[in-house]
Amino acid sequence: MEAARMRLETILLDAQAAGLSRSEAVRLAAARRPKHWRVKICRIVLLIMALAIVVKAKLYTIEGITTAWMWYYGRHPTADKCAVWMPDVAYHVFRPPVDCTVCRDVHQVERVYNITPEEFETKYAFSGRPVIVSDAMKNWTAPYIFSFGFFRELYAGSKAQDRCQFFAYKTNFSFLWEVFEMPKERAELHNGQEPWYVGWSNCDEEVGQIIRDHYSKPYFLPKNSENKNTDWIFMGSKGFGAHMHVDNVNNPSWQAQLAGAKNWTLLPPPECIYECLSHQVTINQGEIFVLDTNIWYHSTLIVSDGISITIGAEFCTTYFLLHELSSKLLVPAYLKLAGMMEGIFNFNR
Repeated sequence: MEAARMRLETILLDAQAAGLSRSEAVRLAAARRPKHWRVKICRIVLLIMALAIVVKAKLYTIEGITTAWMWYYGRHPTADKCAVWMPDVAYHVFRPPVDCTVCRDVHQVERVYNITPEEFETKYAFSGRPVIVSDAMKNWTAPYIFSFGFFRELYAGSKAQDRCQFFAYKTNFSFLWEVFEMPKERAELHNGQEPWYVGWSNCDEEVGQIIRDHYSKPYFLPKNSENKNTDWIFMGSKGFGAHMHVDNVNNPSWQAQLAGAKNWTLLPPPECIYECLSHQVTINQGEIFVLDTNIWYHSTLIVSDGISITIGAEFCTTYFLLHELSSKLLVPAYLKLAGMMEGIFNFNR
């Protein structure tokens, strides 16, 4: 209090030296004080604005909070499927162990021709054994039609591409439309241009229909099998590819090398590293590689001079589809019923 009183006296003395009376100096100090009603109005306006933002962005819901979280961290809510990504280390730790019989007898990746659907289903389809089918693109127009320019025009009017899953790998692209806006020289792999490699899943039904007009279900797939509705497309230049990883999808898949050539490196699951071999294969233009990417760790590297274009999809049979549905629907329902019965039994006892 004493220090405050001395500061006030100093201010008053300075005011008197400036020709102001003591009462005028006091009135001037009072005039500089903010009016309480103005402060209250500002607080009310700020509160109304905050409430408007909460309502508009639906921050009172889990969806709204998640969307805000993703925007804050620079991620697009419609492009990314997850608000919080599980680190690769955590995924590998909690990944269910693999039965090593799926890879124990795989001493090499076989190349086959003219294989029947029955033979393919018996030996390869769901056994985890990778195989290369070298004559599987008969009557396909995709190898002659698909190109960077084809996909750029195809997706030009697409309104769904921001919702598709997109892999930028080592490039600086964030969305698929950014890929199609790259300079023509870079897209055509001119000398001195920065290399690139990207992948994406197609989630535009109209685009998907056009894509599938240029290829058919590979002839060797079982007659009661179906391709999944999602097409995966990978495209890029020499020296680039996908890092070593394992997928988290529901079914095995086939990948057709429409243009260029790509090296694949396969590693067995960590729990099978002392029982199974690793493999390296080159998939050339016109060949289809069938692989269960949920089991085999894999990386890719483009080795051709021109552009590499690969398209693929998961496949499953009616039996495996029913098995998948039963494991997701019937088993949990059974376990719930069993828990209820156990509770009743324990209560009666």
